[in-house]
Amino acid sequence: MTNVLLTDLLALTEAALPEIVTLTADATEALRARVTVEGKISAAALETHQFAAHALSWLTTYKESLVQLRAWAGRVNEAGAFGEMEALILQIGFGEYLNQIAGGIPMSQGEVARLSDLGLSWTPSEAATALMAAGNTSEARMALVAQMRDNQGRALFGTSGLDEELEMIRDQFHRYAEERVIPNAHEWHLKDELIPMEIIEELAELGVFGLTIPEEYGGLGLSKASMVVVTEELSRGYIGVGSLGTRSEIAAELILCGGTEEQKAKWLPGLASGEILSTAVFTEPNTGSDLGSLRTRAVKEGDDWVVTGNKTWITHAARTHVMTLLARTDPNSTDYRGLSMFLAEKTPGTDENPFPTPGMTGGEIEVLGYRGMKEYELGFDGFKVKGENLLGGETGKGFKQLMETFESARIQTAARAVGVAQAACEIGMQYAIDRKQFGKSLIEFPRVAGKLAMMAVEIMIARQLTYFSAWEKDHGHRCDLEAGMAKLLGARVAWSSADNALQIHGGNGFALEYTISRILCDARILNIFEGAAEIQAQVIARRLLG
Repeated sequence: MTNVLLTDLLALTEAALPEIVTLTADATEALRARVTVEGKISAAALETHQFAAHALSWLTTYKESLVQLRAWAGRVNEAGAFGEMEALILQIGFGEYLNQIAGGIPMSQGEVARLSDLGLSWTPSEAATALMAAGNTSEARMALVAQMRDNQGRALFGTSGLDEELEMIRDQFHRYAEERVIPNAHEWHLKDELIPMEIIEELAELGVFGLTIPEEYGGLGLSKASMVVVTEELSRGYIGVGSLGTRSEIAAELILCGGTEEQKAKWLPGLASGEILSTAVFTEPNTGSDLGSLRTRAVKEGDDWVVTGNKTWITHAARTHVMTLLARTDPNSTDYRGLSMFLAEKTPGTDENPFPTPGMTGGEIEVLGYRGMKEYELGFDGFKVKGENLLGGETGKGFKQLMETFESARIQTAARAVGVAQAACEIGMQYAIDRKQFGKSLIEFPRVAGKLAMMAVEIMIARQLTYFSAWEKDHGHRCDLEAGMAKLLGARVAWSSADNALQIHGGNGFALEYTISRILCDARILNIFEGAAEIQAQVIARRLLG
C-alpha cells in the first residue's frame, strides 16, 4: 500500500470510519441492555459486567482515535503538507487499530478487550479489509522509519496540524527544553533533587503558570490548546518540569470556576506570575480514587476553620504557598455531599524544615520516578484556615468544584503522556542509529525499526486525540469523555513507548546512567495518577451509557 495514491488512502480511511462508528454504537446499546434494571443503569450490574464496560471504553477510544487521525490527515492535506511520512502514519495507524478492533484491543498486559466481550462480531467492509491487510506491514514500518531518519529535525516525526501561533509556541518551548531541561533532567532524577527554583523562575517569566488564566487576572488568557503544546514540550524534556504548570492550572481552574470575586482577585495574579506556588491536597491513605469517602475534617471555630486528618501523594507540597485542600465540613455526612474546598495558606519550607506551618507535618514518599517535585504524606492537627479561604464561601460544594477541574487536568495529563512518549521515541531512535551490531546500526533491523514506527504512529494518534479534547474545551463544549479517552490512550502509549525504547537499548537500558531508565520510571505513573486506567475506563463507560 505504500505506493497507493494519497487520494486513494484518504478515500479508503474515510470509507472505513462509518462502520466503526456504527459498531461502537451497537456495542453501547448491547451493554446498556445488559446493565439496565427497571429502566435505569444499575451500578451493581455495571460492576458485574465491568470487563465488558471497560472493553466498550477502549473500543470507543479507538473509534475516536481513528476519527481524529483521519481529521488530522484531512487538515494536513488541505494545507498541502500531507507527504509520505504523514501518509504512512495514517496507513499504519488505520491498519493496526482496525486489526486490533477485530482481534482484540490491549487494555493492559494480559488484558485484551474483544468484541465477543460485548456480544458482537464484525465483518469488515472492503475498505477496512484493504487497510487491515496492507496497512501495517513490515515494509510500511521500514519506510516510515526511513522518513523519520531523513527528517530528524522534525521532532514530531510528522506534521502536527497546528496553526501558526501554536507552532510558534511549540518552537519556543522545544528550544527551552533542549537548552535548559534535557541537559539537567537525568541528574535531578538520579540525585532525587527538587527541580531548581531557577527553572521555576524561568518558567514564570515565560508565562507557564498563567497560560490559561484570563488577562484581567494577570494571566496570558491563552487557549487550553496552548497549554497542551507547552505541557507536551516541557514533559518531553522532563515530566517533572511539564507537571509544574499542572499545579497552578488545577488551582486556577478551581478558583475561576468556584471562587468568589474576592478570591479571584487575591489569588489568580500571584498564581499567574509564579509568585504563589500551589499544590493539590485531595488524596487520603485509605481512599485512593474514592474521594467521596474522605475523612479529613474541618471544624468551624469562630470565623475560621481547624483541620484534622491525613493526606498522601501530595506533589510539590513543601515549597508551596497555598494548598487546594478538600476536607469534610459536615460531620454527619458519609459521601461527597459533606466535602468543602479550601485555599489553605502555608509557609514554604526548606530542606532543613520542609513544613514549618503550625498544625502541619509531613514526610517524603520515596518514588521510582516523577521525582522533580517530590511526593509527601501530610498530617494536620489543629491546622488553621482563614474563613475567607473557603472556596466560593459555601460549604458542601467541594466535590462539585473539584469535578469541574477534571477535564482540564486530564487534558494536561494526556499532554504530559504524549511528551514522555515522544522523548522515549527520540532517545530510542538515536540509540538505534548509533548502536552498531553485526556490522550495521540497530535501526536497520526490521523489529527495531518496527518498534520505532509504531511509537511514532501511536504518539501521533494520542497527540491528535489530546488536541481534540483541548479544542472541545476551548469551544465551550463538555469534554470529559474526550479528555478521559485522551488520558487513557496517552498513558498506555507513554508506557509502551518507554518500554520498547528501553528494549532497543538492551542491557544498557537497564543501567541507571542511561536516560531511558528514567523515562521508563516516569512513564509508569501516567497510568495511575489523575485517575488510574481502570477508574478512567469505568468513568468513560458510565458517561457513554448515560
